[in-house]
Amino acid sequence: MPLTIGDTLPNATFRTPAEEGVTSISASEIFPGRTVVLFGVPGAFTPTCSAKHVPGYINKAADFKAAGVDEIWCLSVNDAFVMGAWARDQKTGDKVRMLADGSGLFAQALGLTLDLQARGMGLRSARYSMLVKDGVVTALNVEAPGRFEVSDAATLLAQAG
Repeated sequence: MPLTIGDTLPNATFRTPAEEGVTSISASEIFPGRTVVLFGVPGAFTPTCSAKHVPGYINKAADFKAAGVDEIWCLSVNDAFVMGAWARDQKTGDKVRMLADGSGLFAQALGLTLDLQARGMGLRSARYSMLVKDGVVTALNVEAPGRFEVSDAATLLAQAG
């Protein structure tokens, strides 16, 4: 069953790029007691994700902070090394942090997967954005496959204010 507003996020362990390579971080470290933006993308270095989705959140990071958001995380079904390279390429700095859901287990637990096997990409995360307060989803925007209309930074920022 897909995630809905009011649901508590399941716990999961992710990998994230670190200065010394890769580190693990759990959902129980990211979400409790904080307001967090989490947006999911089908793949690092893919056209819409790189040209529109991540840059939008980088550009609106200060606005999200002003609205009370503690952190912005981007999740993709990629490994942490790819996510680290993508973060450097996108110049995310401390504005957007990258989460690797390497096997897609978190995306599956959320019910937010996208089957791109026919395109040679396997099972991926759907494109979405959500606002999470103390581990509970308070806003959720899930895109139809191949679309980028509701998960952008401006839409979620309006919901955060």
